[in-house]
Amino acid sequence: MLILSDLTLPALERAQSRDLFLRNHGGDRRWSEDNYLLRGSDMRRRYIVAVEGVPPSPSPISNAVVVGNQCWISGQLSVGDDGAYIPGSTAEEAKRAFAHVFRIAEAAGFSAADIVYVDLAFIDLADVTDVNRLFAELFPEGQRPARTICQAAMLPFGGRIKVQAVAAR
Repeated sequence: MLILSDLTLPALERAQSRDLFLRNHGGDRRWSEDNYLLRGSDMRRRYIVAVEGVPPSPSPISNAVVVGNQCWISGQLSVGDDGAYIPGSTAEEAKRAFAHVFRIAEAAGFSAADIVYVDLAFIDLADVTDVNRLFAELFPEGQRPARTICQAAMLPFGGRIKVQAVAAR
């Protein structure tokens, strides 16, 4: 991916069309819509707010934001349809949180197979082994997303785990 940091947004805005922009850069195909990222540019964003089967967040956030071919999914907890926290073991809570992540990805036009990165926040890292078993069930070997884990001092509602993800095509 080419990052164009030396072009100013006003210079791009002066271009009458993307074709003119390409002509001014020698028609170099590296500048095609699928292959460039211009900070502050017109990269289309789609905000996924309401998702069937996922309760609305009490916070002023989107469930996900789609930018180009990527979907950034907000952290999900073990909550029911009414938004109330459902306590359980860390693995049980993770299963509910992943179900929300998968529903949000689907609502955004992505699938669980498109998930390329997962970030897990645990209250107790001793629970990683249990969640690893679930992770292995959810994502087939050879197609498992990259992942980070961390221990949080506290999660909303007293949750034991938070799951957030990035999907890409």
